[in-house]
Amino acid sequence: MDNQSPFDLHSSEAYALWRSFKLDTAPRRAEDILVEIADPFRLSQLELDKLLKLNAVCNMAIYVSNCGQNPDKQIPLKIGGQLGLEHLDNNWLADEDALTPIAVNSTDNHPSRAGYIPYTNRAIGWHTDGYYNSPQKLVRSVILHCVHSATWGGSNSLLDHEIAYILLRDQHPELVATLCRQDAMCIPARQEGQVTMRAEQSGPVFSGEDFLHMRYTARSVSINWGTAKAAQAAAALQAIIENQAKPWVLQTRLQPGMGLVSNNVLHNRAAFSDDKNQLPRLLYRARYYQRIRRS
Repeated sequence: MDNQSPFDLHSSEAYALWRSFKLDTAPRRAEDILVEIADPFRLSQLELDKLLKLNAVCNMAIYVSNCGQNPDKQIPLKIGGQLGLEHLDNNWLADEDALTPIAVNSTDNHPSRAGYIPYTNRAIGWHTDGYYNSPQKLVRSVILHCVHSATWGGSNSLLDHEIAYILLRDQHPELVATLCRQDAMCIPARQEGQVTMRAEQSGPVFSGEDFLHMRYTARSVSINWGTAKAAQAAAALQAIIENQAKPWVLQTRLQPGMGLVSNNVLHNRAAFSDDKNQLPRLLYRARYYQRIRRS
């Protein structure tokens, strides 16, 4: 029993124990995962323990600091380091320091970002970060740090991906099995003219033994489901996320100095707009190949 994984579809007892723990401890409000921190560069032991415990239980926490609109990129990086995060995903749209400024005007100094939804003020559907990455570069944790909030809109919905897994497995275990296949979800190659900038990437939606990883996007373009059964499973999962998961979805709107630290949970973003007389919305995003460490 000790060696059984709750994500093994044949381990009903291990799954039942894990499922009970998850549902009993799952937060129901964003306020339940807030952690106030006095100095992001030197977390107190109590602050650190709270952040680590929340991520161990529900894969996410929101910190509230007094650094306000300080644009120092070291703030999220130092927080990440104290959470045991070291190896950043230096993706092609990130800055040289591997952080990505999420803002409409961030395309000015990085023209390649133009046309990609995160760098617009449009809504973004449910997804986990880095779903197009290779298995060797899975994004297992993410920090989003707010420097400036939007004048209107820009809120986020958060859903522990393990809750989504439970809701699907309880109803359709056979569809979970389909989404665990290596050919479940395929992201087409990224082409620039005749040059392949990123190869086609296939892989599972759900994977892992000790910890569950989810690779997912609700997008209907630039994504192919490997089989008809996989497409059926994806539709069932999307319906669950948008409807049955509502009691477990946390709503938040990050304010300056606040940030989300998570083991790459499901999230989305509402559309937003900025007042031209105020600083535009700006968040820093850091993606890591490790999970947030256990306390």
